[in-house]
Amino acid sequence: MFAVLAAAVLHASWNAVVKGSGDQIAVMARSSVVGVVVCGAALWFVDLPAAGSWGWLIASVVIHVLYNLGLLAAYRLGDFNQTYPLARGLGPVVVAVVAATALNEPLAPLPAVGVLVIAAAIGVLGLTPWRRVRANRPAVLAAVFTGLTIATYTLTDGVGVRASASASGYALWLVCLECAATTALAVVLGRRRTTGNPLLTGGGRAWLAASAVTVMSTLAYGLVLWAQTRGALAAVAALRESSVVVAAVIGMLAFKEPMGRVRIAASVAVAVGVALLAIP
Repeated sequence: MFAVLAAAVLHASWNAVVKGSGDQIAVMARSSVVGVVVCGAALWFVDLPAAGSWGWLIASVVIHVLYNLGLLAAYRLGDFNQTYPLARGLGPVVVAVVAATALNEPLAPLPAVGVLVIAAAIGVLGLTPWRRVRANRPAVLAAVFTGLTIATYTLTDGVGVRASASASGYALWLVCLECAATTALAVVLGRRRTTGNPLLTGGGRAWLAASAVTVMSTLAYGLVLWAQTRGALAAVAALRESSVVVAAVIGMLAFKEPMGRVRIAASVAVAVGVALLAIP
């Protein structure tokens, strides 16, 4: 639980850095370059994932690239404390249903209620106030697409990391290959930009921010992957979405985005859901 909660804080924080950068493609491109270099060097110190996990790993790389595209679109079109909760909210429900039906991992009654409470509260965070949703449907659609990719890679990696016999090796290979693919994608997208190649713009502070994103995102997902080898996929998926509370606070304080009583109550409900997940 502590590992996943730490991952939640890290995840909300690196997403806030990307959202607040003003140039999401550039920071994602730089972060991917840093990720390739750092994780590539670290590969020498971890065990190679077992052969049976590589199909899952490659599939996850493709899904993560689609996730990055959805995330960039959502942040370009909408507010942080709306698109982030909505994108994260679909994951727990989809993962819980698939894990229970296809992977034979049903949750006990109280943790199952916790998943539903978290998902419902996140839905409130992402879909209120309704006038913002109606006024910006493209942002909502991008967030929903991102949420579906999150659920898909969570399930894919849940199976893959358990077959890998090395959670650290699986995590580093995943991040390294994903960063390489994202770098290539960013270069392609950069050719259409009027501000120039995203890898060549910005100074030292831009690369420092990108390095922070790389460290936080890699550590966050590494903690989640490790937790997936120890606990039920549905519980881990729901618990990590407590990051929406952190994101809501960041959105209010850093980006001056409205919160309101309903959204505060929804954030408290997420905490209640997390407590229910802790009950055996």
